[in-house]
Amino acid sequence: MIRQETNAVITFRKVDFEKDAVLLHQWHHEPHVIPFWHQNFPFSQYAKHLKGLLSDRHQTLWIGMMNGKEMSYWETYWAKDDIIGRYYGAEPFDQGVHLLIGDPSYLGKGLAEPMLQSIMKQMFSDSRTARIVAEPDSRNAKMIHVFKKCGFVPQKELNLPDKQALFLICTREDFERRLTSDL
Repeated sequence: MIRQETNAVITFRKVDFEKDAVLLHQWHHEPHVIPFWHQNFPFSQYAKHLKGLLSDRHQTLWIGMMNGKEMSYWETYWAKDDIIGRYYGAEPFDQGVHLLIGDPSYLGKGLAEPMLQSIMKQMFSDSRTARIVAEPDSRNAKMIHVFKKCGFVPQKELNLPDKQALFLICTREDFERRLTSDL
């Protein structure tokens, strides 16, 4: 069952390099982010990395906001065009998601679940998308728990180039069933 654990207004806006590079660099240096993202580069290197991500047409980068306050970073992507597409039978319109809560003051407040639900609603608004995939680091038990609460089902462990991951899939049907069972 999907529960909204907050009455906050959740919104997403696309990342803008000029507006967000310093903030994202800061978030990637937070102690809770470093072990899972490995992007705690010096700013000049991070800026080049971020520009590369922003120019990659298979993905979209987002800033997640709670009541208008930037607090999280999201990547949504077309799975078949991503490295994950090599590890399973990716369908043309499968989407994937990566996320981090950047602002430490938002940690431990049950906000990742409603945020993830919100971006999933946005992703499934593309009627061609039947599945959303995720591949969190296998050590990231908190995020794996959140993914499962949002309808993702573990498929298999993967040895990716940058991490040992748990591959999960959420189908449109499972997501919608969870939404309607909460009404």
